[in-house]
Amino acid sequence: MGNSITIRNLSAGYGAVRVLEGVSLDVPAGQTVALLGTNGNGKSTLIKCILGMVVPTGGELTAEIDGKRHDLVGKTTEQIIDLGIGVVPEGRRLFPKLTVEENLLLGAFRRTARAAMKRNLAFCYECFPRLAERRTQLAGSMSGGEQQMVALGRALMVAPKILLIDEPSVGLAPILVSRTIDKIKELKDSYQLTVLMAEQNFNQASRIADRGYVIVHGKIVFSGEQAELSDNDLVRRLYLGV
Repeated sequence: MGNSITIRNLSAGYGAVRVLEGVSLDVPAGQTVALLGTNGNGKSTLIKCILGMVVPTGGELTAEIDGKRHDLVGKTTEQIIDLGIGVVPEGRRLFPKLTVEENLLLGAFRRTARAAMKRNLAFCYECFPRLAERRTQLAGSMSGGEQQMVALGRALMVAPKILLIDEPSVGLAPILVSRTIDKIKELKDSYQLTVLMAEQNFNQASRIADRGYVIVHGKIVFSGEQAELSDNDLVRRLYLGV
């Protein structure tokens, strides 16, 4: 049974400001899909729509979890997370005055996750040995790369079937961006996740994406398989300087 997201003709915004216009996008089961775009083009708004944080003004937004279809429009963020959709938010959004382990445990609030809390915590520490070493350290005192590990680990504590990742490269040095992207692929494969990753670093995101969408001014202007991304004139002009 697959875990996927389907978006059809989605429009959304903030008051009179329209941000998304007729967006259609598929995140197939077991794949990593990259939503590519520079700042201000609607990537985070789309993630917030999926999470119920922004209510669409039109279109359809559905998720299939363990073979059952769910209409996400109208559901609360808590209900959506409880279905098995985890998120790594832009900027990580950790609790800086709580320890690493306390931040991780906060991710295990949904019923299914609570039942598997010890196993998932052990899995997080296996994936991120640095966090095991620093489980009692305050999250706010860690480096940007370490904080991104905590944010990824906290999302895994939800026991997700689908993982949304918003701008994982923000604020990280280039070498840490590469390591973070590699870790996302490792987690996706190990945890058998379906992943939607919003990212502006084309070269890094396209390394692990099965498919990519390019969003410009709130509209999808290109979509294609991994091999097609770098062969597109628009992509080359926007991201590769060609």
